[in-house]
Amino acid sequence: MQSVLINMKLKAIYPGTFDPVTNGHVDIIRRAAKIFPDTIVAVASNKAKRPFLPLETRIQLVEESVADLSGVRVLGFDNLLIDFVLEQNAGIILRGLRAVSDFEYEFQLAGMNRKLSKQIETIFLTPSENYMYISSTLVREIATLDGDISQFVPSCVVRELQKRRDEHGTSSIS
Repeated sequence: MQSVLINMKLKAIYPGTFDPVTNGHVDIIRRAAKIFPDTIVAVASNKAKRPFLPLETRIQLVEESVADLSGVRVLGFDNLLIDFVLEQNAGIILRGLRAVSDFEYEFQLAGMNRKLSKQIETIFLTPSENYMYISSTLVREIATLDGDISQFVPSCVVRELQKRRDEHGTSSIS
């Protein structure tokens, strides 16, 4: 029993919609991989948010963005996060905090997750300073207005969004 608990504590789940994955996300994943020998990037289906990119595409873009990292896996999920964490036999939920404004919401989520499962801990990481202002929402807005997003996202995301723009034959990529 004790070895199972120790292994759970060394496995971290970094959940999000990653719609699209940004350089800030990749920064958090890289730093998490140095701390946790088993890191799972959990890409949420999250139909309530009406994602910009399909789940399969978001998974593929995250996989491509972190392909060079050992101990990192990317999985999609469409159930309650705490259930996914328990299914994966993990003990840690990893969340990124960009600004104080993120903290209140994330603190509330952490409290709810602790109430749902006392064996799961939430740990917060902040991205490096040069990524603190980047959000998927802002990237989507810039991209839909044909702005240059190359400094905010991995090159695979730039290619995917350009491909979508070209397929639709319009400046809009939605």
